[in-house]
Order: sequence, then structure tokens, then C-alpha cells
Amino acid sequence: MYLHFLVAIDRRCYGNPALSERLTEVRASQTVNTVAEKDVQIPIHQATAGELGTGRRIVRILVALTIAGGMGVLAAWGIIEGRSQAAREAERAAPVQAPSRVKLDDGGDPAVILDERTRKRSGVEVIIALPIRYQEQVRAYGTVMDLDNLTTLHNRYVTAVAQIQSAQAKLVASKAAFERAQDLLKSRSMALAQLQAAEAAFGVDQAALATAQAQVKTIRATAFEEWGPAIGKALVEGDALVSRLIEREAFLIQITLRPGISIDPPPTATVQLSDSVPRVEVRFLSVASQADPKIQGFSFYYVADAESRLLPGMSVLAALPVGASLDGVVVPASAIVWWGGRTWVYLRTGAETFKRHPIPTDLPATDAGGVVVPVAVFPRSPPDLVTRGAQALLSEELRAQIQMGGNDLK
Repeated sequence: MYLHFLVAIDRRCYGNPALSERLTEVRASQTVNTVAEKDVQIPIHQATAGELGTGRRIVRILVALTIAGGMGVLAAWGIIEGRSQAAREAERAAPVQAPSRVKLDDGGDPAVILDERTRKRSGVEVIIALPIRYQEQVRAYGTVMDLDNLTTLHNRYVTAVAQIQSAQAKLVASKAAFERAQDLLKSRSMALAQLQAAEAAFGVDQAALATAQAQVKTIRATAFEEWGPAIGKALVEGDALVSRLIEREAFLIQITLRPGISIDPPPTATVQLSDSVPRVEVRFLSVASQADPKIQGFSFYYVADAESRLLPGMSVLAALPVGASLDGVVVPASAIVWWGGRTWVYLRTGAETFKRHPIPTDLPATDAGGVVVPVAVFPRSPPDLVTRGAQALLSEELRAQIQMGGNDLK
């Protein structure tokens, strides 16, 4: 405190010689202080002007160092506190990661673990997929045919047949008249001119009959050429099939195989407008008389009932069963997921365990968008198949992959 007092007086006396001289005298007149505890007397010598200047500089340096140190401490504290605050903000901003539900089994394959509550919340449904008897099918393309030409041909044939019947009736009458004229001429009861007229009428009726018969023959040949033996015969014989086709009680479908494929046409097949529409069963009629110019493959005629709701001009997808049958499981489209360029389904392998399993998709099912998978493909039969929620299970696997640092799942 005394030192601070002197420093303050020095500052007031700076620039005043009289006061500075008086202060020097006061300091010189100070007696020797005694330190009571040590019982030692320490004399205080008279300070010179140089020593006073050095003391002031030391004081100033100490004050400056004290201030600088305090500012350094404050700066360091600010840096440390700022970093701590940033770390706390980053921790609060980081997303909360849900616990992974994917575990690796003994073989290293991923398995999704879902309890019953989580499974219901995710919409995961499981069925026991019972096997069915399935026959391999060949895909083909079909067209519901426009039967305007067949209708015209049928009308022409009916007219030609009616003309034959009319000509035959006229011919019978003119023949009888001619024969009667001949008898009357012998008895001289009729003139020769009348006989000649009857003969001419008889000749005209014979020519009319021949013309009508030729017309029917031509129409018959055209029917066989344009529509094949089955439809041509039905048209000539007046079969009910032609009437049902013309009246749209049935529809004629031309099914064409892809180029390079040749099979014996099966007695029944199925057609559908698209994958989202149910299949319709059709019956084989005959080999087509003409190929489809757009496909250039072997063609067959099939007949569909009016309940199929098909219309002339529609294009359909056909499936023709061929080869031996096999035991398979129908997998609906909702159970199929795609990953890594392959097709997969999820199977329940335990009470709460689900594993992804690859399947082939080359056997289309009769259900829209589904496939038939041979029983031998599955690890056990019948499999517990996930029919809904398969995408949610795949999402769990992908999330686990991200949490594991991007390691590829099998």
C-alpha cells in the first residue's frame, strides 16, 4: 500500500520541481524501521533519482504483465468455452440413431429381428405358402380379331345358298313345263313356238342353278383359305360357332409365338390385357391360316367367351402351357423386392427372425404380377413367406448397412 501511495505521489509531482525536491527530502529524513519479529534493524538509505525511475518502470512492467496475463486467461477461457458450446450444439444437432434390428447369423448372412409389436406397426404379414401343381408356360402375343370379313363372307354364303335353292325350284318348274310341252306337241295340242319357249325357260333355270352353285363353291374356298379348315367348315355347315362369333357371344383370338419358337398348341391357354388384369382362359380352335405380319411367328386361333370382356382390336398377352408340370409356390408381386440386380423374398426363419432369399422369376403365375417359384428353391417347404412389408424389412437392412459404415450386405 505504501508503494502504491508513493507511485501516486510521484505521478502528481511529475513536472513540478519544487514538489519533487520536497519529496526527496521527506524520504531522506525517514528513520530506520525496525522489524520486531526478527529484532533486526534494517536501515533505509536515501533514494536517488535514478533508483526512483527504475522502480517506476518495474511497477509499470508488472502492471502491464498483470493486465496481459489477465487478458490471456480471459481469451483462453473464451476459446475453451466456445469449443465446449460448439460440441454441445453438434451433439444436440446430431440425428438420433435407432437401434439396429439386423444381426449376422453364423454364416454371415444378415437377419432382421422384429418382435410382434414392431412387425404389426410395420405392416409385415406372413403366410404359410402351400405348394401347387404348376406347368411351364410359353409367353406369346395375341390379338382379338375383327370379324367384319367373316361376317361379310357368311352373308354372301347364305345368299348364295338361297340362290341355289331358288334356282333349283325354278328349274324343277321349268323342267316340268318343258316336258309337258313336249307331250302336247306330240298330240298336236300345242304349237312348236310354245315348246321352244318352255325349252328356253328350262335352259335359263339350269344356267342360274349352275351359277349359284359356282358362287357357293367360290365362297366355300374363300372361307377355307382365309379362316382355315375349322372356321371354314363351320361357315359352310352352318355351325353355331360362326353365329356365336358374329353375334359376339364369343371372340376369336389369334395368338402368335415369338420368332424361333415352335410348340404344339395346347388345348387351353390364358390371356390378359396387362399384368394388373386377371387372366382369361381360352380354348384352342385351329392353326391360323395367316401369320401376324408384325411378329412373323407361328399362330393359332383360340376362342374366348363373352364374359372375358375382350373387344375386337385389343392386344393381349398369352401364356401357353408346355412341358411337364412341377410343384411350386405362388409368390405375389407384393412379396417381391429388388436388390443388387436380383429378385428376393423374405422368409420367416424364427419366431422373430426374417431372412432375405433369392428367387427366379421366369415362371409367371396366373395371378396378376406374381410368379411361381419351384419348391426346391426354398430351404424348407412350405415356407413362411412375407407377403406384405418386404420393402420395410429391406429398409431395415439398408439402414443397418449405413450404420455399419457402408459394408455391403449379402
